[in-house]
Amino acid sequence: MRFTVLAVLAAAVTAAPLLPAAAQDGDAEAGRRVYAQCRACHLITPAATNTVGPNLWAMWERRAGSREGFRYSANMVQLASTGFVWNEANLRAYLTNPKDVLPQGSMAFAGIRNPEQLTNLIAFLRANTNPGPAPAAAPATAPQ
Repeated sequence: MRFTVLAVLAAAVTAAPLLPAAAQDGDAEAGRRVYAQCRACHLITPAATNTVGPNLWAMWERRAGSREGFRYSANMVQLASTGFVWNEANLRAYLTNPKDVLPQGSMAFAGIRNPEQLTNLIAFLRANTNPGPAPAAAPATAPQ
């Protein structure tokens, strides 16, 4: 019994690096460098219009294919009609290999195969595409 428990723990520890990291585990600043390859087609700013690709501002948890003013491929429109949203799991799959998620999509990008770069990019996107309101100031406390 003791050997079985140790074997299971050893297998779990060995397999842990194979599991995808969550965006909160990523380095958003390193992700900014990865995003440089996206910037040729995608902007992230509330004032920006779409360019070759849609503006990524407010894209987190947004329904795919819904950026106003951008002409999406028929394949993206079809995917959007299923309720597909840009969350961490869907972004991870799409950015790893866009053609796996959207076979007839028009984005000319092969994908990011390096898991660390992918996690960092997702951390950057999460931090920069939907900045929320500034945190409320902490209430002043009276000296005691």
